[in-house]
Amino acid sequence: MKAPEVKKRTVLVTGCSSGIGEATAYFLRDHGWTVFPTARKEEDLAKLRKDGFDAIELDLGDSASVQRAVKLLLEKVPEGLGGLVNNAGVAMPGAVEDMNRDALRRQFEVNVFGTQELTNALVPTLREQGWGRIVTVSSIYGLIAAPMVGAYCASKFAVEALGDAQRVELTGTGITLSLIEPGPIVSAFRRNAAAAMEENVITDDVRYADSYKKEAARRKKQFKKVDFINRPPEDVARKIFHALESSSPRRRYVITLPAHLGGFMARFVPQALLDRVMARGLPQ
Repeated sequence: MKAPEVKKRTVLVTGCSSGIGEATAYFLRDHGWTVFPTARKEEDLAKLRKDGFDAIELDLGDSASVQRAVKLLLEKVPEGLGGLVNNAGVAMPGAVEDMNRDALRRQFEVNVFGTQELTNALVPTLREQGWGRIVTVSSIYGLIAAPMVGAYCASKFAVEALGDAQRVELTGTGITLSLIEPGPIVSAFRRNAAAAMEENVITDDVRYADSYKKEAARRKKQFKKVDFINRPPEDVARKIFHALESSSPRRRYVITLPAHLGGFMARFVPQALLDRVMARGLPQ
């Protein structure tokens, strides 16, 4: 059965300071959507507003911030909310044994708890109006786990599970839910992850402290270019647009060759072989 038409092209897009969120905000606006982008920092909000967006402050790690953002958004869209794009997230690189409770909590507060709280706060409005689209940016790491990013993978596995369950729970409401599963995308994400690792993981008493310091320094200097493997954030924006606009949005959108390969490996490669392949990513 085809999904009902979205009657108002109004959308909240989280995490728009750079990368996928920023590209999505501009792409959707260029294709006729009224976009309310969010960011945490005032300088990012100021930049978005200067470019003509009605930007909303939102920190997914703060429940009060989530509730303020929802209240403000609903005041701005009295005729209905067409969609929600859950894009904001953080990555906390590091070995699982080096993740203390605070680091794990920060990883899940943003990627899982904050994202789900925001979604749940908007679902009643979408239910009442009888239409709407929820699009959540997950990762190929929500399907396959890798060493040195275990906490991030765990958060994305949780996002996938919650998304799958909620999609079924919303059957018959006129609301669809799609998961976006990118692989390597050219953005500031890796540099931001390095900063998060320095702030939350690196201490002198963790096992891989020296490796983390070297990796953080390398990521800060690294500027990947768009190629066959590393794709631009606009590639993700196009899939998000399809999930918002299509009469038959997909449940999942896999983006980049490595993501397709990773999904195949997770389903069909024996675990023993997969472990040997993944072990190549361990620090020497």
